[in-house]
Amino acid sequence: MISDGSFRLDGKLALVTGASRGIGYYLAKELAGRGAHVIAVARTVGGLEELDDEITKAGGSATLVPLDLTDLPAIDRLGGSIHERWGKLDIMIANAGVLGTISPIGHVEAKVFDKLMTINVSSVWRLIRTTDPLLKLSDAGRALLLSSSVAHSARAYWAPYAASKAAVEVFARSWAEETRQTKLRVHSVDPGATRTAMRAQAVPGEDPDTLPTPAEVAAKIALLCDPAIDETGKLYNVRSGKLLSYNNPG
Repeated sequence: MISDGSFRLDGKLALVTGASRGIGYYLAKELAGRGAHVIAVARTVGGLEELDDEITKAGGSATLVPLDLTDLPAIDRLGGSIHERWGKLDIMIANAGVLGTISPIGHVEAKVFDKLMTINVSSVWRLIRTTDPLLKLSDAGRALLLSSSVAHSARAYWAPYAASKAAVEVFARSWAEETRQTKLRVHSVDPGATRTAMRAQAVPGEDPDTLPTPAEVAAKIALLCDPAIDETGKLYNVRSGKLLSYNNPG
């Protein structure tokens, strides 16, 4: 079941990628507001500095990590740095991702496809690999991997993005099974359509005022970081507020 939201994260350490804008920005603020020290990772330094100002103003704390997720060895080094400085990690949220292009699969340029897979799939695997031992040292490790409904609908013209999110969900499910006997809990998250720049790029004719804000969505996702939650290997549908089980076809 989902948390009632009354929990605190004082003394916890949380890593959030894509933290300079959108859902990641507000997730970082939400977790810091609950007492966690946030390691905010993003490529855009200006956005990270703005985030830091907001967190500090609210009485929280953060460490800024300007990092381009296409630099895969740098992700490995990040895990080593966290271990050296803090010795563990309590929360990891793999939020960063790119849309690529919405077009027929045969028209997708190789360089666009390769970049999408590097950021949406390879960087997530590197994050898992480098944070897994750190999260297992927590007394209530939490890992959330951001997905999308297109991982299941396989919509026309969305193939690379949909495939990347399907891969991420399989990562989460396998990782959850591997760590079921530990205190680490792993979930995929389908945030639903949200008022972000990526959504505007994907559906340019849509009225953004009809969509929930990133702050509203982030507040719901943060509930999965409650140390009391014991379920693992689920798909959290933000719109319905439910943890869903995976079912095989047929």
